[in-house]
Amino acid sequence: MSVKFEEVAKFVDKARVIANDNPEILDVISDSRDVKPGTLFCCIKGEKSDGHEFAKAAEEKGACAFLCERELDISKPQIIVGSVRDYLGEVAALVYGNPSEKLLMVGVTGTNGKTTTTYITRSILQAAGMRVGLLGTIIESDGITDKEADRTTPESCIIQQQLASMVKNGCGACVMETSSHGLFLGRIKGALYDVPVFTNLYPEHLDFHVTMDNYFEAKKLLFTRYVKKNFMGAANFDDPYGKKLLAEFPNNLRGFGLSDGASSRVINSRTSINGTELTIHTEGFNDITLHSPLVGDFNIMNTLCAVTAMRGRVDDEAIIKGVANVPQVPGRLERIDLPNGACVFVDFAHTPSALKSVLSVIRKLSGKDSHIISVFGHGGGRYQQNRPALAQSASEFANEIIITSDNARDEEPLDIAKAIASGATIPYTIETDRAAAVKMGLEKLKKGDILVITGKGPERFITIKNNKIPFNDTEAVKEWRDSH
Repeated sequence: MSVKFEEVAKFVDKARVIANDNPEILDVISDSRDVKPGTLFCCIKGEKSDGHEFAKAAEEKGACAFLCERELDISKPQIIVGSVRDYLGEVAALVYGNPSEKLLMVGVTGTNGKTTTTYITRSILQAAGMRVGLLGTIIESDGITDKEADRTTPESCIIQQQLASMVKNGCGACVMETSSHGLFLGRIKGALYDVPVFTNLYPEHLDFHVTMDNYFEAKKLLFTRYVKKNFMGAANFDDPYGKKLLAEFPNNLRGFGLSDGASSRVINSRTSINGTELTIHTEGFNDITLHSPLVGDFNIMNTLCAVTAMRGRVDDEAIIKGVANVPQVPGRLERIDLPNGACVFVDFAHTPSALKSVLSVIRKLSGKDSHIISVFGHGGGRYQQNRPALAQSASEFANEIIITSDNARDEEPLDIAKAIASGATIPYTIETDRAAAVKMGLEKLKKGDILVITGKGPERFITIKNNKIPFNDTEAVKEWRDSH
């Protein structure tokens, strides 16, 4: 796709335009390192840098036009606006041919369960015969190629590029995690969703949103600002904020939950260490019995969420097949068996509620006599009240705790660890070197014991004092296993 500069300039209202040329715009870029000939370079003011300072470099690399907030000392056409972010996504959508209009768009928002829900939803759509793109915390897939994700919700121009690639590759749908930061900062501008989904809301990111009401309002933007006409989605009936959405959009959202009153609910379930069987009743549909390789009560909810969102979009056969074939989600209750009969679970859980959910599932599936060791830390510069609360959650279901580092950032790892330890009511050890902590936990295991490593999931780095140190929990466990 390509668009003439004049068309973009007309699209951007209340802009001042400086132009002596009408170039063909092929790409919309906000990072000067990615500029190539035919690029509209968008000068974003970020927390650490100002894109206007890289305008000359972008011009030298072939940028043919600029979207900016002040007049630039360059020879190429310029569109000057009050806020580049306000226009970036919609301009990119224009240039790339409005790709979200050509895809079934599924957006999943909430505190917990987003990643697993998107994996299940993608598997269901694939079982229905669709090629499906996926954008989320772990991977970005254009329907053909998967690559590691840089952030949950990228800049809006990158999202539009990704959606355009999906269309080009023959995708019929895109399943996407939509973070509260991405929604609040307008990173999904230019995209509209057919199936908005709300999983739940727990205290998190309050360093950014300050209050739970602000956090909810950011999530709610998916349903008020970024939906197509006649959208039909799903919201958690068991969550108080989900109920607010259901009350506000009674004709556009189907409520799912475990409690009476939910229009889509689980009427029978059984989970073991080998997987889950559940029967779902959805008003207006036949009851459906499913077999999933995923374990745990929260994965019952994640499955219910995805199935509720997809009922009426695909047939039951695709739902049954998709749920049965869902792949293991990296860092989401990811199981690794050890030669001595012990096992390890790696999970992304990093809030007290998420850790409690994971450990309660492990305790339930393993039995009351299994020895469970919980290894976790907490990120620096984040919601500090979670630190003792994490240890309180672990103390309910584990037998011992190894407190270690997460992304400490500018804080001292030992200070964070001591704050966590203040909430422990079971034996604990502090080992701030995460690799050493994982090894310590592994060496304690005997047959039937379980090590649960949480907080980072699939992440491949630890950030301490702004240094990114390569490390991955799963790889560390597998390396130890293979050497023993």
